[in-house]
Amino acid sequence: MMSFNNSSNSLPKFNVVLVEDDHFLREEITSYLIANNFSVYAVPSAQLLADWVSPEPIDLYVIDLNLPGEGGLSLSKRIRTNYPSVGIVIITAKLGLSDKLASYSHGGADFYLNKPISPDELVLVLQNLGRRIRNTITKPDWSLSLQDRTLIGPSPNQSLHLTNREKILILALIQAKDFSLESGYLCDLFTSDDSDDLMSKHALEELIARLKRKFKNIQVDSDKPLIKSVWGYGYQLCLNIQIIH
Repeated sequence: MMSFNNSSNSLPKFNVVLVEDDHFLREEITSYLIANNFSVYAVPSAQLLADWVSPEPIDLYVIDLNLPGEGGLSLSKRIRTNYPSVGIVIITAKLGLSDKLASYSHGGADFYLNKPISPDELVLVLQNLGRRIRNTITKPDWSLSLQDRTLIGPSPNQSLHLTNREKILILALIQAKDFSLESGYLCDLFTSDDSDDLMSKHALEELIARLKRKFKNIQVDSDKPLIKSVWGYGYQLCLNIQIIH
């Protein structure tokens, strides 16, 4: 059974997958969650869930521990492995502490609720868990491909091909303490081993200015600057950049 609720509500809306083999309980939970502004996809087994492709990202899973075929603990563990940022709530009639601990330690569950569950408690658990998840999700880091000399952003079409000097500059700042380096040190980076000619601070300023202009062309409004000047010291990298070899 699939039920996507489109009504507006002051509460944040979360997409929930419910896996419960008891038909009447599945219908009851689905109806109650929809009434509280959740979008719900409900199935009786892990197998039926595997055959479904979600039309939008899933925020939360509610999983019965005692399912036919693949059990709830195995399903929860698989979901946690494949989708580490989602919320998982285990529901079960089993009261043993070992089952509860296994749900947390092996299944990766966030909450464990005993049946008969309180619909109001389930709603509050899902709302609080959903808010917490969304507040902790951040955009992917920027990446620096050393092989391609390319700076890759989290949004589509955010890709910047770098010169070798630009790549060296960003790589040095990534690895520096506090992502900051003195101007003199940066000038030394571009001095050839067989030459005594140092890059001047003016030339360094021009290099960084050109890089900042190139970066601005792929920025979106909410982006931080790539590099900022630190008065009396040098330069600091403003983005969290992951190195890709």
